[in-house]
Amino acid sequence: MQVLVTGCGGFLGSHIVRQLLARGDTVRGLGRNDYPALVVAGMDPVQGDVRDAAIVRQACRGVDAVIHTAAKAGVWGDWKTYHAINTLGTQNVIEGCQQEGVGVLVYTSSPSVTFDGHDQTNLDESAPYPARWLCHYQHTKALGEQAALRAHVPGRLHTASLRPHLIWGDGDPHLFPRLIARARSGRLRIVGTGTNRIDTVHVENAAAAHLCALDQLRLAGTNSPPAGGKAFFITQGEPVNCWQWIADVLRLASVAPPEKQMSFATAWRIGAAMEAAYRLVRCRREPPMTRFLAAQLAKDHYFDVTAARDVLKYRPKVNNQMGLDQLAKYWTEHPPQPE
Repeated sequence: MQVLVTGCGGFLGSHIVRQLLARGDTVRGLGRNDYPALVVAGMDPVQGDVRDAAIVRQACRGVDAVIHTAAKAGVWGDWKTYHAINTLGTQNVIEGCQQEGVGVLVYTSSPSVTFDGHDQTNLDESAPYPARWLCHYQHTKALGEQAALRAHVPGRLHTASLRPHLIWGDGDPHLFPRLIARARSGRLRIVGTGTNRIDTVHVENAAAAHLCALDQLRLAGTNSPPAGGKAFFITQGEPVNCWQWIADVLRLASVAPPEKQMSFATAWRIGAAMEAAYRLVRCRREPPMTRFLAAQLAKDHYFDVTAARDVLKYRPKVNNQMGLDQLAKYWTEHPPQPE
């Protein structure tokens, strides 16, 4: 199989590239920068941005499938940028697949596309999109997901959307550095009761899930694969106490976990006030607290992955304890540096 991976240089994208190469697929990677390590591993690079429709179509030419991970993450920034990358960029990928006769498209979404600030307790894929959005990221990712799922045409272009939650692992450049920086500076607070449960997914499992989706969408002899046109939550399948898990990770980094606590209502009010103030002065930096962050830190967000297990044949290979053991070994050799 020849597969195009957009966002090939990202944390998830690079793991997908390596897993595809390891099993013998031919991989083309679309990214904004140079990624010499992936090229040495065997990836064919295309440098460009998903906002450039011509580059996207060129990258899609001659491939059997596309895994679209490229996105603008975060919870702060202007609508125009988020929409251009996460929504219009996804439309460019869809059109590139349609124009070049690509048979499979796997879209990387996020569980946040169903998040409205309330508890998400063992949620499954029947959950609707929220009536209100807490940040542009989740809104534009939902629009991208809807476009990808609408593009599913049996026998022509088979699509599916994966929603991996809180991706982590060795070399994580996003989640852990920010967590460590806040804890070291004393700015990290336990928000809410400290009993909320969350799901996470190790990056190796998240990448493997994309290969599972790719394979199920390419089932030989079927014009309508069971995974086609559907979304799937992807997690460890092992919900954990949010603040206990954070404490465990911080201890591995030799950082004291937080002890001070703040009510969810207080954090929500602070987040709303900071959002308003930052917009007023047009500050581009992310506020220390937002409504989305307050809710994510205080509420349940764990998911039923039955559909991923049954339809995609997804089985996590790295459980929580294995992942933490790997992380401890990695940090012994590469001490974590805060963002």
